[in-house]
Amino acid sequence: MPVLNEERHLANAVRHVLEQDYPGELEVVLAVGPSRDRTEEVAAKLSVEDPRVTVVANPTGRTPAALNAAIAASRHPIVARIDGHAMMPGDYLRVAVETLQQTGADNVGGIMAAEGVTPFEQAVARAMTSKIGVGNARFHTGGAAGPAETVYLGVFRRTALDRVGGYDDAFLRAQDWEMNHRIRTTGGEVWFQPRMRVSYRPRPNVRALARQYFHYGRWRRVVARLHKGTINLRYLAPPAAVAGVTVGCVAGVLGFWPGWLLPGGYAVAILAGSAATGRGLPAPALLRLPLVYATMHLSWGTGFLTSPPSLGKDARAALARRR
Repeated sequence: MPVLNEERHLANAVRHVLEQDYPGELEVVLAVGPSRDRTEEVAAKLSVEDPRVTVVANPTGRTPAALNAAIAASRHPIVARIDGHAMMPGDYLRVAVETLQQTGADNVGGIMAAEGVTPFEQAVARAMTSKIGVGNARFHTGGAAGPAETVYLGVFRRTALDRVGGYDDAFLRAQDWEMNHRIRTTGGEVWFQPRMRVSYRPRPNVRALARQYFHYGRWRRVVARLHKGTINLRYLAPPAAVAGVTVGCVAGVLGFWPGWLLPGGYAVAILAGSAATGRGLPAPALLRLPLVYATMHLSWGTGFLTSPPSLGKDARAALARRR
């Protein structure tokens, strides 16, 4: 469990792991970064209270470094990634291990079950579970069990982690997708199991959501540069929307009135999509849904288009060493 600034949620997240109905032996390794709150104190207290909890340091605070440190300190042949604010259902690990045994996969994972409390969070949760918001990724939208490009979090065979060298420390974002790609290209299988659901709390405001999706887009471009052939139309749709809206606005401002059809058409599409996917939402959340969709699309697309080649230089060097 990579942990940074998780004072509020850490004890509860660890409790959900320790109370699993998994019939085998269990340990929890917390890789704690330099937090601005009492996270380190809470983690230390948890390790004193239960010998199954171990704490290791993550001086960089970076997620992939934390994951690698925690994996190195763990001792079992199956490794489950979980986040410091995630609430695992009681049968999560049992279902995961059963699925590993039944399928022979190297990694299994399930659904990022986005759940909001405020109207804005509820709108984000609906967008994150719709194809308009996130495309056809089954770990967002659900679907039948089967092979997948990537899954949420993940429960791994240690042999697969050893085979690919763990997470790439250079990937501050998209580290799961990138490592799952290496697992698949080295002969392993990644398996989606919809019975595995983990609650996820969306970002609380427009600024935080825009920052999240901007960095998603930037790092997905890094993955595309390093691993040729991994990009598809789903990933190109947000950059195309950004380009179309920008060109249309510039043309309209310069006096070419048909240019306004591009941003206007996008706005109409977003409103129609919000009406179609927002059924059942409370009115305050429904009113925020078009803003949420536009923020996700345009932030991701802008991040993708502006991702500098220098962003992935450490990742390129690491890939060259592995090859």
